[in-house]
Amino acid sequence: MSEVLGVIVLARNGDRTAYYQDPKNYEASYTETTALGAAESHQLGSFLRSVYLSSSSPSYIEGMQTDLVDNHEVHVHVKAGLVPPQPLNKIDLANETTVIAPLGGYQYVPVETVEPGNDRSLEPWTNCPAFEQHIADFYASEEFRSTSKAAGTFFGAVRDFTFGRPTTLENAIYDYVNTELIHNKTYAFRLPPTLIDQARGFADFHENGVFSDKEPGGIGNIAGRTILHSILSSLQRVAFNGDPLQFELIETSYQPFISLFHMTEMVKENPELAGIPNYASALAFELRRGPAPDSRDFLRIKFKNGTYDNFQTYHVFGHKSDIALTEFIYRIETSQRQWAAVCNSESADDFMGTSSYGARTALAGVLAAVLLLGAFVVNKFVKRSCRAKTQIRLQGDEVSDGHRNYGAIPNVSFEHWAHAWI
Repeated sequence: MSEVLGVIVLARNGDRTAYYQDPKNYEASYTETTALGAAESHQLGSFLRSVYLSSSSPSYIEGMQTDLVDNHEVHVHVKAGLVPPQPLNKIDLANETTVIAPLGGYQYVPVETVEPGNDRSLEPWTNCPAFEQHIADFYASEEFRSTSKAAGTFFGAVRDFTFGRPTTLENAIYDYVNTELIHNKTYAFRLPPTLIDQARGFADFHENGVFSDKEPGGIGNIAGRTILHSILSSLQRVAFNGDPLQFELIETSYQPFISLFHMTEMVKENPELAGIPNYASALAFELRRGPAPDSRDFLRIKFKNGTYDNFQTYHVFGHKSDIALTEFIYRIETSQRQWAAVCNSESADDFMGTSSYGARTALAGVLAAVLLLGAFVVNKFVKRSCRAKTQIRLQGDEVSDGHRNYGAIPNVSFEHWAHAWI
């Protein structure tokens, strides 16, 4: 029996066209996924499929369908889809005609798209005065000034390859140089080989400083703090036996990764994480059953840094093994409504994108954490009670858990399980 009960995956976009962010407020320019980016995302999807949705994998999610997608089990939260073609995606009509969906059984998985004006969870740092002040304070720090001085030689050397763009540490021109290096053959032939590594190093310093904070609850961690609302809510759904959700994919950009690495103290033992994750990176939160006789569920956190990396397990908060889910929740404690106050918004509605006004106090955040923790304790009782009655029958490739009948589960591969986003 698999130990994995469900997984929440935070995935970064693949390669895209040039992308500019205002260095003072991080307002972003338009960009779009390239064919390379789609291929990288497709490869990540195939990898996740092999790890979590293949019954032969040691990390297979218990009870998950491996052929036709059950939309109650899978949820996708993105800025733009998750599509596994499967010949079994067919329908038998009354006239005895069988119709297979187009493109070899293409499956249309519902995707919850996000617009900044309606949902701030994936881009909470925009239109946030307190975050803009955080950026200004970082630029004014002694660490930034000394690094900027040390970077002077590099910015002088790279000026001929930026074509009029400001060559300062505030502007951090790595994205432009890297995009041209990938897509422009003439540029790639001319760029001295050492400059791209130096550009990446200074960009890592820049973005790590902007999207982190000395305090877990500091404004610099806003990207991680807000996305944790979605992560913890989904973990709660997975932990509750009556909810069918078992796999959630949250597709986003690089910023939340940096904040989460700091908030969970992963960078203390792994300083190489203090920077920009590569395209098509993935951070997985695996909910696992505890070893008997422990009745708690535990979190195992894994990170895959780009297309050519494999999942590696990282421990959080100084632990040397998996962390109990209840402890993780207690130590993270988050509330989106807190961020309305942190960002100096006029109301909670401005930040949340909702129509109701809510309290914006530290007490509200603490109460939210206590209620969430309490919900997990109650849900654990319900889930364990249900589990005692659960029977999983693998003979004949049929699985039933007392709540849901998954039917036949042949050993098929989703080689075309792909997702792409902007």
